[in-house]
Amino acid sequence: MGTFASQRSSLRAPYPPFARLTRALGILALLTGCKSTTIIDEHRVTETQIAAGESVVVLGRRSNSEHETEVDFISCVGENLAKGGNPIHVVPEKIFVDSMYPYFETSTAPTDVKNLERLAQVPEIKLKFQEFGVRYFVWIDGYTETVDKKGSISCAIGPGGGGCFGFATWDDAANYEASIWDFKELSLSGKINTETQGTSYMPAIFIPVPLLARVQSNACQGMAEQLRSFLN
Repeated sequence: MGTFASQRSSLRAPYPPFARLTRALGILALLTGCKSTTIIDEHRVTETQIAAGESVVVLGRRSNSEHETEVDFISCVGENLAKGGNPIHVVPEKIFVDSMYPYFETSTAPTDVKNLERLAQVPEIKLKFQEFGVRYFVWIDGYTETVDKKGSISCAIGPGGGGCFGFATWDDAANYEASIWDFKELSLSGKINTETQGTSYMPAIFIPVPLLARVQSNACQGMAEQLRSFLN
């Protein structure tokens, strides 16, 4: 048995160079990347308090055709507000906008509290607000974008097979501002700004392996937690 084991050991192939490189690139990326930093600023104008039976509507501003606030970001903030240790009842954006058609479409939605006050005088709109139990409107403006790219990855296919080679990185930046309107007092309660930056990596030795920084997700969670604290 001992002789057989020794023979097997001597026949073992050396660790392939490309596998060693893949492993090294992966370890380097995990140690130095896939992280993001979030900065949150809050400006409070009035005291806030949400009571039982009252709801929050989280809406995205999409009047800018070049950079519109992502629908999935608005959904993420609303879902995070509605769960956790101190949940807040949130009216989903699509349900609210569809029920208020056409008053909260992109081209007709109120742009400030004064316009909201005038809109609230419309009998059918006032009734809908009461049905939803709306106390606060959270208007979110902003977007996530890629601000820098480095490196490259090339892929090729030949008679013996194919693969990708290279190493690429990119920086993402998320910047969102939430304006909180108090429907009961018809006033601006305050603003919250969230800025998140992170670097993602993609080493490729035959197969690209994306190692992503969760920039938008971290911005969403930071915004939701700050809103929860602000409203409570």
